Amino acid sequence: MKKRLVVQGRLSDAQLASLNDVFEVDILPKTNALDAPENRALLADAHGIIGSGLAITPQLLDATPNLKVIATVSVGYDNIPVDELTKRGIMLCNTPDVLTETTADTGFALIMATARRVVELAEWVKADKWQASVGPALFGSDVHGKTLGMVGFGRIGQAVARRGALGFGMRVLYSNAAPKPALEKELSAQRRELNALLAEADFVCVTVPLNAQTEHLIGAQEFALMKPSGIFINIARGKVVDERALIHALENGVIHAAGLDVFEQEPLPASSPLPKMPNVVALPHIGSATHETREAMAQRAVDNIRLALQGERPISLVNEETYQ
Repeated sequence: MKKRLVVQGRLSDAQLASLNDVFEVDILPKTNALDAPENRALLADAHGIIGSGLAITPQLLDATPNLKVIATVSVGYDNIPVDELTKRGIMLCNTPDVLTETTADTGFALIMATARRVVELAEWVKADKWQASVGPALFGSDVHGKTLGMVGFGRIGQAVARRGALGFGMRVLYSNAAPKPALEKELSAQRRELNALLAEADFVCVTVPLNAQTEHLIGAQEFALMKPSGIFINIARGKVVDERALIHALENGVIHAAGLDVFEQEPLPASSPLPKMPNVVALPHIGSATHETREAMAQRAVDNIRLALQGERPISLVNEETYQ
């Protein structure tokens, strides 16, 4: 008898066909909550769940007694109770590596856009305000030769740092990571405690995962340590930053500007002042949002769940202790 999968979100026709060859597949609309009452019968029989933005709770797990594996189409899994899965012997798979370079591209695009005021000045041109040569009031800041401070130095943080060091001659500092001697040699990077990094860096870019230790890692005290000319970039998770403190820092000249791809509440509420600020570039969480990368992420998730349900080790397994 074929094992059953519940799919929530977008997979290509070819990816769905490859799963249908091996499993019984039930597809939920993206707008249909995973734990909606009408899905209970499907969940009761499911051996695997695959999708993005999966809202997994202990109550949902109680309703899935046959569940063996969850494959999330993302790197982050802060919305999934890993300890609870592990206790129940359920594997959790994610999709690292395949989105590293694309997300780093987004991070560096935010660095460039905020420093050179790209969005603000593009809108200024569209509004027919370009009537004479641009003067100092509209000048931006250089990126090349400046100091880039990486808060977090995992795959994505390292990829952003390579762009800065090798492409723009930036001095690289990093914190919230174990020492990285090879990267220190490759990029002339220097490790700093967080407070020292904030004080030295011209650009502070956050790439740490969200967990109990990093929630609101950056708040009013941290922004106060930054240079008034400092530019803050967040491509990690919105809750890593105290958003009220960030707004205050931007409104009061504590820092110069911010480039943000993530927010505490997504989508941003209409009441948020952030997208209306001229010194903010706000994106709708598009770090990995290219056709090529989203296809590769979905394929990694498909490969993960197929391997797991066939008794093999998935390519990207978060809780190793569940693989016997």
